Amino acid sequence: MIIWVVLLSIVFIVLSSTVFKLHPLAGLLIAALGVGIFAGLPIEKLAETIGKGFGELMSKIGLMVILGCIIGAILDKSGAAIKVADVILNLFGTKRPAFAMSVIGAIVGIPVFCDSGFIILHKLNRIVAQRTGIPLATISLSLSGGLFATHTLVPPTPGPLSAAGNLGIPDSIGLVILIGLVVSVPSLFVSTWFADRYTRNIQVTVDNTDAPVEDLTLPPAWKAFMPILLPIFLISLASSAQIFHFSPVWTKWLGFFGSPLVSFLLAIFFSYSLFPKNAAASMNACFKNGIEHCGTTLVLVGAGGAFGAILKETELKHLVSEWLTRNEMSGVYLLFIAFLIALFFKTAQGSTTSSMVLTTSILAPLLPSLGFTDPVQITLVVMAVGSGAMIVSHANDAWFWVVSQFTGMSATDTYRSHTILTGLQGIASFIVTVILYFILV
Repeated sequence: MIIWVVLLSIVFIVLSSTVFKLHPLAGLLIAALGVGIFAGLPIEKLAETIGKGFGELMSKIGLMVILGCIIGAILDKSGAAIKVADVILNLFGTKRPAFAMSVIGAIVGIPVFCDSGFIILHKLNRIVAQRTGIPLATISLSLSGGLFATHTLVPPTPGPLSAAGNLGIPDSIGLVILIGLVVSVPSLFVSTWFADRYTRNIQVTVDNTDAPVEDLTLPPAWKAFMPILLPIFLISLASSAQIFHFSPVWTKWLGFFGSPLVSFLLAIFFSYSLFPKNAAASMNACFKNGIEHCGTTLVLVGAGGAFGAILKETELKHLVSEWLTRNEMSGVYLLFIAFLIALFFKTAQGSTTSSMVLTTSILAPLLPSLGFTDPVQITLVVMAVGSGAMIVSHANDAWFWVVSQFTGMSATDTYRSHTILTGLQGIASFIVTVILYFILV
């Protein structure tokens, strides 16, 4: 009975946003209430359970999501994202512009939403295409592939951050970052190869009304990279202190400065230097823009936590756990199931973040009984979910339309290029995740 209730709730969540045009928040909360009622949970505790699930997840990752969005706004408003792109392009030279754009996307995509990053850098796409003679579609798809790779696999973007919080490893974000970077690398080569091979004949409509990038006053390179690299460095250093058993004093202080909250705050503090004039006013504008941008994401993340809290109170975890165990669905098999569930949610309702939140909400109560208790094992589940949440971006996904409209591609050409690319990236990332499972576990 409970299996059918949960399956129907998942179908309702998908249909509520795609057919009935309800806001995803309404769909998730209605589904959570429906599951609780039909599963026979005490009526008087449903609202309390939903509120508790929402609040617990927010307490783990809410501030990190907000600060990550603010860092993204800083990169945009200060011109740092353009400077990062310019440095990497100069490093790789004009012989490998497509791969350079994938690397640019991967770096900018770590703290910035992929759609925001593409909008920030779409002017650079046109300049690179003009300078190198490479078709604009090729350059644009390389950039979008790089952005998408880290957006789904590397915190502090909300998808992998929320997945880690849902699965109970918010204190192992450094590990998620390190493994996410490894898993995302083959996806960059896939995006470069695909864009270079299959997009050269795509015609685009170019809008020449944009102001040229050269007219912007860009910060020095070290300042531009700092908001991205400082948190990654501090978080990774804190993780290394635990792994290599530094002295307790060093471990304590590195753990403090390397916590996501403190490291993000330090990056934001030093970002004041990116604005030589009216720094306070500029940073206040970044705070406002970042907070506004992440509002919807926070709501959806919290609602996913509420839905997961209701599922934890049902018999689902025992039934599914028993089925998975009876059919030896542990290890790689569990990674494959996580991949397929995330794939279903992503393809059906469009949002990468929502699919990762929903999938991990379902899996969270099952992992301990299936032997997934080690942070490395759980991190690989996050990677499997992220890989599935790449497949595929199509017309129900805002990311699809950002790439289409800001490149100038028709919807048909975007299906032929962008949609296929996201599918290939998801498969490549999952293959790497499975390989890492056999190596690390």
